[in-house]
Amino acid sequence: MNQYITGTAIRNWREQKGMTQLQLAEILKVSDKTISKWETGKGYPDITLLETIADAFGVSVPELISGQQIKNANVSANMIRSKFYVCPVCGNVIHSMGEAVIHCHGIQLPPAEVEPTDEQHMVFIERVEDEYFVSIDHEMTKTHYISFIVAVSSDRCQMVKLYPEGAAQARFQINGVRKIYFYCNRDGLFCQDIVKGIDDKESGYDGSKERKELEKAATMLFG
Repeated sequence: MNQYITGTAIRNWREQKGMTQLQLAEILKVSDKTISKWETGKGYPDITLLETIADAFGVSVPELISGQQIKNANVSANMIRSKFYVCPVCGNVIHSMGEAVIHCHGIQLPPAEVEPTDEQHMVFIERVEDEYFVSIDHEMTKTHYISFIVAVSSDRCQMVKLYPEGAAQARFQINGVRKIYFYCNRDGLFCQDIVKGIDDKESGYDGSKERKELEKAATMLFG
């Protein structure tokens, strides 16, 4: 791994738990001077102690190392809160329904930051019978391409993996789909909400300015 627990993380966890250095030292069976060395960056805990330290703080080892505690208030795991993690080394795509600590190839992956579509990443959504036909106006070369498209509803996630020199398009069962995500290997993750009165018609849209005008009209008509 290219990450290890820092002294700052140990101090922050300890203070969150209201522990003194001596109290933590007694739990770990080390001296309080050792704890002080860790927290000031003059030493690191042996890897065999990580699980014991995590137990003392009531967190997992990945949480301990990342310095972030995972809290999932929504135990029912709503798909609309989906997050996507993309490994820069192998291109692996990991999906979660809430907060998570994700590692791939020894790298801690942040959730991909979602951006609204723009003129360089326009998506066209057309209803064809019981499916949405989604296409993206984007090149599909070996160096610049759309990696995947996802349709998300409250209870399911439909993902289609794309490849360079293929078509930037996919079909999804409607099934209450509310969001369309797609990932550009250079510019990251984009999202477009499905809008009643626009996307449930049997026609696409041109994106950007026209899309915003249509969304405003649809909001007034359908609420």
